Amino acid sequence: MDRLHVATLNILNLADRWPERLPLILADMAALQPDLLGLQEVVYVMQQDRIIGSAGAGSYSAIRGWAGRPEYGNSLLVREGLLATEVERADLGRDRSAIRALIALPGGARVLFVVTHLHHVPDAAAARDQQVARLIDWLSSAPEADARVVVGDFNADPGEPGYARMVDAGYRSAFATANGSEPEVTWPSGLQAPAMDTDGDPRCLDYVWTFGSAQVTSARLVFDRPDPQDPTLYPSDHRGISALLEIG
Repeated sequence: MDRLHVATLNILNLADRWPERLPLILADMAALQPDLLGLQEVVYVMQQDRIIGSAGAGSYSAIRGWAGRPEYGNSLLVREGLLATEVERADLGRDRSAIRALIALPGGARVLFVVTHLHHVPDAAAARDQQVARLIDWLSSAPEADARVVVGDFNADPGEPGYARMVDAGYRSAFATANGSEPEVTWPSGLQAPAMDTDGDPRCLDYVWTFGSAQVTSARLVFDRPDPQDPTLYPSDHRGISALLEIG
């Protein structure tokens, strides 16, 4: 049986105190060192994903899936020692996308790892549900794997139809599985900045979903600690989620 450590974080592009936030992201990344990390709102020309991957002892490669425009979107960081193949990108509409890669694990198991970021407008639950339907349909024709892991900022709380659609399709939230319920809030984190997004009530928007022979050992919030000297400064406006899985 293979063990796999995965995580996700929406890094909030280059906005809202990015130069101050980056050291917090790097510090947490150096401590976390997941096998696979899904990032959203990555500005590729700034090499944000590669900079984050350089924190800590591990070495990571970056696989990118643009959304809306070529220089911006999702990114998948793969730790050295894992082989990623069958990389594909899907357009989900409304300038949103998903990227997937087949990951060969040391013990012989294969995992399809997927990173996505859905439509953000608070009252657009129907649009997100359509994006989830496209995502599930796309994954149904993916290369065969022992398990699928889908991570990202769904911009949908557990009461939305998109969340229910994932569950109905057989996907299980790692955090809810490990802890009995979703975290109360993954957005906002507590970050304070002049241009920060204030649309919508605090809620859970970020997930690690599993499908197939992935057993959840534990799951927790990550990238969620403020600066010790500034309680208004967080790594991002989202909190991340980390999960330890057993595959096989």
